[in-house]
Amino acid sequence: MRHEDVETVLMLIVDVVLETADTTDFTLWPVAALPPYRPLALSDRMTPDEVGSAVAALARHTVGASDDDAPAPDAAALVRRMLAEEQITVDGGLRLHHTGLGVTVSPGCCCGLADWRDWLGVVADGEVPWLGHDPTPRVELTDGTVRLWPDGGFAAEPPPTRPVGIPVAELPGILRSARDDLRSFIGLVERWAARHVPALAEELTARLDTDLAVGAPLPGEPVGA
Repeated sequence: MRHEDVETVLMLIVDVVLETADTTDFTLWPVAALPPYRPLALSDRMTPDEVGSAVAALARHTVGASDDDAPAPDAAALVRRMLAEEQITVDGGLRLHHTGLGVTVSPGCCCGLADWRDWLGVVADGEVPWLGHDPTPRVELTDGTVRLWPDGGFAAEPPPTRPVGIPVAELPGILRSARDDLRSFIGLVERWAARHVPALAEELTARLDTDLAVGAPLPGEPVGA
């Protein structure tokens, strides 16, 4: 999704991303040949194998693993283990790329995909979101504009490089687009699940809608929007 940056009249590209898992030896369902621990954009443009990679990342992060755990024997067993957890989680969030500046701000480690609504705090009361560490994006709010740097969140002073600027007034539209991308992704997961784990398709998509905070309305929207 793209939004005009009113400061520079250039394009800001915002993607909803999750962090891929290491699927080198993963055989329970088809996955894309993606490097591990890298952002994967979620949208209606994903291939079936990319959807498989995203579900694998969700399962690996949610279920975890230890030497005492027996490997799941099939796709349904792994998805059931994921659904048995209190919440489906994965690292991720909003990735912002400014084409004019050539700057990309990606969520760092431990920034959860389900926390994408934390950006609403900027609109509600000026509270900036935490975007993880290693890297540690720096976020500041000045004169109605959110300014972001790819790193430097723990430093006393901001980096000398020019930040990405987003007017606070644009955030509701950005978040609506993010929510639309998540809805599209869940729609693809429903199609994927109908093929690979049909008995769990309805439960899986419902849990993703709840655990990724997709269904609740955004400010200014009626319930059920």
